[in-house]
Amino acid sequence: MTIVGLFILCLMNDIENSVDCVLFGSKNGKLFTLLIERRNEPQKGLMALPGDFVYKEEDIDASALRTLKAITNLENIYLEQIRAFGNNSRYPDQRVITIGYYALINLNHYTPIAGHTAERLGWCDITALPKLAFDHHLIIDEGHAVLKRKVRHEPIGFNLLPELFSLTELQQLYESVLQAKLNKRNFRAKIEQMKILIDSGKKQEKVSHKPAKLYRFDLNRYNMLKKEGFHFKI
Repeated sequence: MTIVGLFILCLMNDIENSVDCVLFGSKNGKLFTLLIERRNEPQKGLMALPGDFVYKEEDIDASALRTLKAITNLENIYLEQIRAFGNNSRYPDQRVITIGYYALINLNHYTPIAGHTAERLGWCDITALPKLAFDHHLIIDEGHAVLKRKVRHEPIGFNLLPELFSLTELQQLYESVLQAKLNKRNFRAKIEQMKILIDSGKKQEKVSHKPAKLYRFDLNRYNMLKKEGFHFKI
């Protein structure tokens, strides 16, 4: 059933609608997601995704942005829909259909602050998630699956890396999203074929190993590939 069809069903059967937001961030070769500790019942005290009920006068996309701002104080984040989650047992004593959203953000550019229904919040490694409220494990898994498919058809990294970065840092970013170890030689050959990097002429400073070259993205080439799409198979 489509999302539109689900919301028509909700209106006909007095079913509550909600939104849940999965924010992914990469750091040191690991992928993290933002979790909150629930302040209220049901399932008070459990960790969960930032989420809330949709107000009757709201569009669902606007609801997701409003929810993220109210609970985490984060805004100006581009969210994409994952899908609807409507298992009849996902929420205790009530039928609630939720729309999952996801985004991939730079952890260094945002400082979330707990608010509204959040007692506290923090970033959690997706490979070591605690027990979560409702079906939020499933929503995170589905969001991660969508993200992994997307990175194979659209270049990522411009907003997640510093202006100048090494090839190792770029590879670690992809490894964190794909949750897989990539062959160094094959990865660099693929990146070279894409011609999206410009050698800055600089090298890493104050490192214990041999300093690596630093690159920046070729914005024109990057945006062209992002618009046209490509298949990033390693």
